[in-house]
Amino acid sequence: MSERKVLTKYYPPDFDPSKIVRTRAPRGDVPAGPKVQTVRLMAPFSMKCTSCGEYIYKGRKFNARKETTDEKYYSISIFRFYIRCTRCSAEITFKTDPKGMDYTCERGAKRNFEVWRAGGETPAGETDEERLDRLEAEMGEKSAMEELEAKVVDAKQEMAIADALDEIRTRNARNERAGGKEVVDVVKEEIDNERRRVKREDEEMAKRAFMTETGEKVRRIGDGEGEEEGAEAMLATKGDAGLMPPPPVPTFKRVVKKKKDLGAALGIKKKPALV
Repeated sequence: MSERKVLTKYYPPDFDPSKIVRTRAPRGDVPAGPKVQTVRLMAPFSMKCTSCGEYIYKGRKFNARKETTDEKYYSISIFRFYIRCTRCSAEITFKTDPKGMDYTCERGAKRNFEVWRAGGETPAGETDEERLDRLEAEMGEKSAMEELEAKVVDAKQEMAIADALDEIRTRNARNERAGGKEVVDVVKEEIDNERRRVKREDEEMAKRAFMTETGEKVRRIGDGEGEEEGAEAMLATKGDAGLMPPPPVPTFKRVVKKKKDLGAALGIKKKPALV
């Protein structure tokens, strides 16, 4: 037990690490070797089996074989995965695509259509120069479309400005024919007449509010007989107040209530004191 705890171990002079091979193969019929491993993964994209037509949705879990291929994108290794159809057990193969940051379906299934990948697919076998030329051509088409759209917008703006100028010219010509100063005077006179009419109507309504049904003017209380009647009413009120008795004076003396003899009501008799 103490041998595994040492910091260094003895290696003979003729030790060759390249001669070490795996002595135990992985489970199943998978051949032994460092390039093949059994992993648990989820389907990276939705696909349709070409053998039975079964649809396999994205995210479904599989026990897959992972193989490290000899292909590389720069220094990134490309891995191939083997899974089986859930219905007919046909083998489906797909591998990683570091260039497009995605996965490529090789055989056994067909990848379903995806809208976000419709315009971004890279043709197979395209070199970097061809890809740059294709992107430049697409940018040229986009710039041409943008220029055409800008021209259409400018034309619409020019038409709107021309229509506004024509409307202004027409209005100015009509005002000149009618006489600009005379029109202003007529408008001012109409406004003044309307104000005078409204003021006259308000005065007539105020007069009708202070007239009786017979047409007499309503007098105020302080005029003539109203003052004498008010004085007599005040004197009568004072005389009546002198005959009334004064109110009682409040007292704050404490009143002690007599306690009730509840024992007699219950039939309880108290014995007389002996002393």
